[in-house]
Amino acid sequence: MNRMSISMKKVGILGGTFDPPHTGHLIVANIIREELNLDEIWFIPTFDSPHKNTVATNSNHRYEMTKRAIYNNDYFKLIDWELKQSTKSYTIHTMTYFKEQNPKTDFYFIIGADMVEYLPYWNSIDDLLELVTFVGVNREGYSLESDYPIIKKTIPNVYISSSNIRDRKINNKSIKYLVPKEVEAYIEEFSLYENK
Repeated sequence: MNRMSISMKKVGILGGTFDPPHTGHLIVANIIREELNLDEIWFIPTFDSPHKNTVATNSNHRYEMTKRAIYNNDYFKLIDWELKQSTKSYTIHTMTYFKEQNPKTDFYFIIGADMVEYLPYWNSIDDLLELVTFVGVNREGYSLESDYPIIKKTIPNVYISSSNIRDRKINNKSIKYLVPKEVEAYIEEFSLYENK
């Protein structure tokens, strides 16, 4: 068989604290999967993000919320590898591991425009570019222009953020439709993000 005829699997990576996962995450994942004809989107919650100071909830809650957010989409998979490392999550370590385990897979790392601007400061960015193709998604107030090779994708602007959802909960405001109903039910069940 001709080596060139071996088709590579195409997997999108969506990492984050998912604190909590929200409708915006799902919209981005769904649109990018279709736009790039990806076989799967892997949701990878971080244990401790190098880009954020703190997480509001523990890794078990964030894992369970993400599982509930994506359960009804056959193209979405939840990967807990970074959570199991129990240390600060650097993308270079994660993607080196995934590439070693999946040599016949092309990985597409999905990031918002805020992270596109931050790419020069990513740990081992040049090595990382050998492992993944970055896909930059528009975000208000940030540019998709970069000196690094990225696929630029424009999607409908979705003004939802995990921090805004947490703030709404602290102020006893509704988060209905901002998160999937299964995530909302989980947040209510465990009284997450409440002002205590």
